[in-house]
Amino acid sequence: MPQRSSPSRKSGTRKYGRAAGKRVASAMRRRKKGTLRSGKAGKGGKVKSRKQAIAIGLSEARKKGAKVPRKKAA
Repeated sequence: MPQRSSPSRKSGTRKYGRAAGKRVASAMRRRKKGTLRSGKAGKGGKVKSRKQAIAIGLSEARKKGAKVPRKKAA
């Protein structure tokens, strides 16, 4: 029987913190309401994409110091 284990993480450790989840949930609600905007100072267009809303929520969480993995270098 093969042993199942994650090579990079200890079992039971969370990749994202609770605060990060709350930020993403808040961003998703704002997206549904139509008040989530992209860009600096909210001057950008309305966000309609689910993926973009998640990215904005994680970015806000990062700025507040929540436990969120670093962005991948492109």
